[in-house]
Amino acid sequence: MTNPRIAAIDVGNDSLKGIFGKMDSEVNIPNVIARDIEDRPIIGIEELDTQDPLDGIHIRVHSPTLSDNNAIYRVGNLATKSNNSTELDPGSSKSEEDQTLIMLFASIALDAARQDSHFKKNNNVIEANYTLGTGLPLREVKEGKDVGYRSKLLGSVHQVEFLVTPRYQGIKVNIKFDEVKVYPEGFAAFINLVMDNNLNIINKDLIDKRILIQDVGGLSTDIAVIKDRKVDDDKAQGFNLGVSESLEMIREEIRSRHGIELDSRRDVVEIITKKNDRNHIMVKGSRTSVHDIVDRIMLELAKKQYRHLRNMWQKNSQTEICYFIGGGSSVLKEYIKTLNNNLDGYNIDFFEDEKESIWMMANAYYKLIADYARKNQKETQKEEQKLAKTK
Repeated sequence: MTNPRIAAIDVGNDSLKGIFGKMDSEVNIPNVIARDIEDRPIIGIEELDTQDPLDGIHIRVHSPTLSDNNAIYRVGNLATKSNNSTELDPGSSKSEEDQTLIMLFASIALDAARQDSHFKKNNNVIEANYTLGTGLPLREVKEGKDVGYRSKLLGSVHQVEFLVTPRYQGIKVNIKFDEVKVYPEGFAAFINLVMDNNLNIINKDLIDKRILIQDVGGLSTDIAVIKDRKVDDDKAQGFNLGVSESLEMIREEIRSRHGIELDSRRDVVEIITKKNDRNHIMVKGSRTSVHDIVDRIMLELAKKQYRHLRNMWQKNSQTEICYFIGGGSSVLKEYIKTLNNNLDGYNIDFFEDEKESIWMMANAYYKLIADYARKNQKETQKEEQKLAKTK
């Protein structure tokens, strides 16, 4: 039997970020799905052999963990083009949504199809075995939802069948997990800040500081309190306040005012964050500003985020710095900085490298699960050597 392949997956509200193997493969898929039929029509120039599989993920998913088993979906870029696509709703729990699992299975199946030589393959069926590191918001971990989520994944075989998908049509992937680690997101962020891929300390200045980490996601915000090199579970807090609702409001106002239909929240994020021509859209071929819409809605959200920061800092008065991380913080960065300069002037920091901020969770899960796999392999080798000596 081949060694299990490592998968580190952050199912973010905006998109899934996954790192696989020996960091030899990564994937970023918009977190959008749409129910579909088995034989989806191919339109015009969409050539199945030459197209990137990421642009045409069309799958049937069979798993006893799903409340809607054996259903067919478009996933990611393909789903954004459907008029029945779904994104996660504010207030929902990541650990309890079919969508989280469908995204997770789809990304692993894609990796297994790319790396099929790593696994046993019979008649287009790949037997894929993985060691998974993933995470949930602090709020859900505090409620104990990580235990049920982990056992759902561990106890079963999950099958993804590629239907009308470029390059992989007709391939089935049976996914088994030999181990699943579910990390609280705040702890993972701290690991990523202070340690390298081999869990060596790279940021000595931070290791013994009292830190807040405010992780602004799509559906929720987690504020981790780091003291004595670990997360203070009692003081850490999670809030049902993310950027999704605000992005949805911007999307709706652009539609009603300008008649422009944006495919997904990700399109809104691109309008807000693109380096040139921020906060502009094309209306009938004319460059049109949506600055007033974006500023009004985003400033309102930034004020709410800032209130949470202020309250947490008051309760943890010896905090030395707060790091804002996550996809939501890259959207809100300028608004929160402006508020902070005009108001309390807390010692706060953002990651100027947007990719680093957005991939922080996936990178942290990778560090943690790769370390677990290394230690586990050493233990297995020791046991095998002991057995060999007794024979």
